[in-house]
Amino acid sequence: MTNVSSHGFWLVLEGEELFLPFAVFPWFRDTSLDKLTKVERFPPGHLYWPDLDIDISLDSIRDPAKFPLVSRKARPAG
Repeated sequence: MTNVSSHGFWLVLEGEELFLPFAVFPWFRDTSLDKLTKVERFPPGHLYWPDLDIDISLDSIRDPAKFPLVSRKARPAG
């Protein structure tokens, strides 16, 4: 991980810098830095955050427009 901002975070994977915007990947928005930085390659072509049980295809990170089904984070009741 190279940077975290209010808009998302950046990862470097084999020399490629990937940006995960919170608008597209909202389940990371309120995650602790400790959980955010624990990421694994799993399976080939995917990244996995074991503490969050989140598995994301590298293709969906590189070109989110090709993957229109975006999870919506539940909002607290009230």
